[in-house]
Amino acid sequence: MSMKQMMNDVAVIGGGAAGMFAAVQCAKSGLRVLLVEKNDRLGKKLAITGKGRCNVTNACSAEEVLKNVPRNPRFLYSSVYGFPPERVMAFFEENGCPLKIERGNRVFPVSDRSADVIAVLERCLRRYKVERRQAAVTGFFMQEGHIAGVKTDRGVISCRRVILCTGGASYPLTGSTGDGYALARSVGHTVIPPTGSLVPLESDSDCALMQGLSLRNTELRLLDSKGKTVYRDFGELLFTHFGISGPMALSASAHFKAGERYTVLLDLKPALDEAKLDSRLLRDLSQYANRSMENALADLFPHSMIPVILRRCEIDPAMQANCLTKQQRRDLLVQTKRFPIPISGTRPVEEAIITRGGVQVKEVDPKTMESKLVSGLYFAGELLDCDAYTGGFNLQIAWSTAYAAAAAVQENACNSGEETV
Repeated sequence: MSMKQMMNDVAVIGGGAAGMFAAVQCAKSGLRVLLVEKNDRLGKKLAITGKGRCNVTNACSAEEVLKNVPRNPRFLYSSVYGFPPERVMAFFEENGCPLKIERGNRVFPVSDRSADVIAVLERCLRRYKVERRQAAVTGFFMQEGHIAGVKTDRGVISCRRVILCTGGASYPLTGSTGDGYALARSVGHTVIPPTGSLVPLESDSDCALMQGLSLRNTELRLLDSKGKTVYRDFGELLFTHFGISGPMALSASAHFKAGERYTVLLDLKPALDEAKLDSRLLRDLSQYANRSMENALADLFPHSMIPVILRRCEIDPAMQANCLTKQQRRDLLVQTKRFPIPISGTRPVEEAIITRGGVQVKEVDPKTMESKLVSGLYFAGELLDCDAYTGGFNLQIAWSTAYAAAAAVQENACNSGEETV
């Protein structure tokens, strides 16, 4: 067999969601594919997404996906419309992983096991005869500005094209240690410095006193230092020893800008306007007139939140409810509708669900995911400077960009007149 026949049509670097899917799609078209992953198993980060349940995508339109991408959504237009959520869902269901749709159109395996999502991808890798190799890529071989191979810690790999899917910098224990950034820089690409996105928020306020408290049906507004609302959400929030977490806090973090100070404002009773809330307060205070304020508010607020609200309003928890003044009642109402949490910062990027930053999208063709600087080099997944809110949108970006890259590689190979296996 000649060296030409032995050469891989494409080397996919990174065995996460985007890498496995790109390898499957390339091999499905008959290309000779080598999947290179430094971990001893594939899909390490995929295994822990959605708390181990794997939020595969969001059952919405391509347009709705893009509305949930605060960073560079226009770059993703072609790839997301080319491979929208309905096609992602069809792929997994047709390959033996039944799916279900939950609140917020989040899509999960019926089994609630991320292992079943990984199993589908691994079965397809075997079915389409993708060769796998455990190795860490250290650089590229170039010939006249075109990819000719990759250098690894276990030798050289000859290939005509590379799809780089090495992930971001979050969850480094899964292998996302930023290797891809160095590889992209080595061939001239600009890399936007990675920071955490979808990351818990730190606060020096009284959040720790409510550690473990989970709120539902709460409205959140994120205010900048000028008091402008930069993000609004409705849903769940979790108080922690360092500040706040949960879906709303994570999505709010995607709007943070370096050097800006933020405040989270909670409406604890969004279903009640101020007049109805005041009537509710009066009713409870009347019903529990002879009880302490700490007990009189038990029907309105979670137990661990009552001391915090009373302290903020400078109300003695032991004071009888029938002694509350009109001004104190007004203070309670204001705290309920506008409960402020000053944010001191975000948790480290290592704790982020995904990474903001990465390969600058201006240097990548949005239709093909091919580098505009290096012929034969493609990008997919979190390595690109695109990130979205929680709800399955970030995995959707991985599937869509991987599909776009694989389709372009296949078309390129056909146009070059290369023989497929």
